[in-house]
Amino acid sequence: MTCDLQVVPLGAALGARVEGVDLSEELDDESFAFIRAAFLAHQVLVFPEQRLNPEHQVRFTSRFGAVDPHPLRTRRSPEGFPQVMILENRPGVPGARNDVWHLDVTCTERPPALGVLHALEIPGNGMGDTQFCNLYAAYEALSPAMQASIDGLGGLHSAAGLASRFNNAHSDALPIKDIPPPIRHPIVRTHPDTRRRSLFISVLEVIAFDGMTAEESAPILRYLYEVATRAENVYRHRWSERDVVMWDNRCVMHYGVHDYDDSVPRVMHRTTAAGDRPI
Repeated sequence: MTCDLQVVPLGAALGARVEGVDLSEELDDESFAFIRAAFLAHQVLVFPEQRLNPEHQVRFTSRFGAVDPHPLRTRRSPEGFPQVMILENRPGVPGARNDVWHLDVTCTERPPALGVLHALEIPGNGMGDTQFCNLYAAYEALSPAMQASIDGLGGLHSAAGLASRFNNAHSDALPIKDIPPPIRHPIVRTHPDTRRRSLFISVLEVIAFDGMTAEESAPILRYLYEVATRAENVYRHRWSERDVVMWDNRCVMHYGVHDYDDSVPRVMHRTTAAGDRPI
């Protein structure tokens, strides 16, 4: 299959489209190695015109790591596939908003390595886009003095912000009942595969630097988020039905644009592959 695969860059910062593959079929080792290399190079991959059922999506995601249910159980799943999370918005079932820059589930010891979204139903008219930003580039854009000042700092990651956002909103999100203690991860992490360094920050989950108060931490965190999300550092994906998009949760934040209301259908299936403890 590899000879049919093509990678088309989608932006200078990150993102590429992969053509010539059907993810509902099991990938041979050569094709998987090609896709994995493209993923590490571009951080976000788009696979258009895919028709995946939950079994297909779990199988593809599992090539990159164990596919586990969401640790906070914030959404329902298709029958028989607890590893798949349904992100849904339709009349009477308003979707939980994700219009904040974030990494996924960094409040756990080993946050996911990557996320995979399959678009089953989209709003159309350019609504419901997802933005992605490159945290390698954000770190590299900092001055040497700023890099030196944050190297070695730990961030305290908590699920409290997620719980506040989901539990108090009118949406389909399931309540987060148990909030574990904050966990420390480095603010600058080394990618286990590329060995490149990147920021490791998430608006909803990083509550402070380890050893500093939230008030002391806030100005530095605001600056890091501003650098990370500059327009030149962002790829904005306009969804088409049957798109599959995967992103590297170790070096890419994402943001779900909420420019549609409860009357607009939007349904996606999400899976994640397990990652390592950040270092």
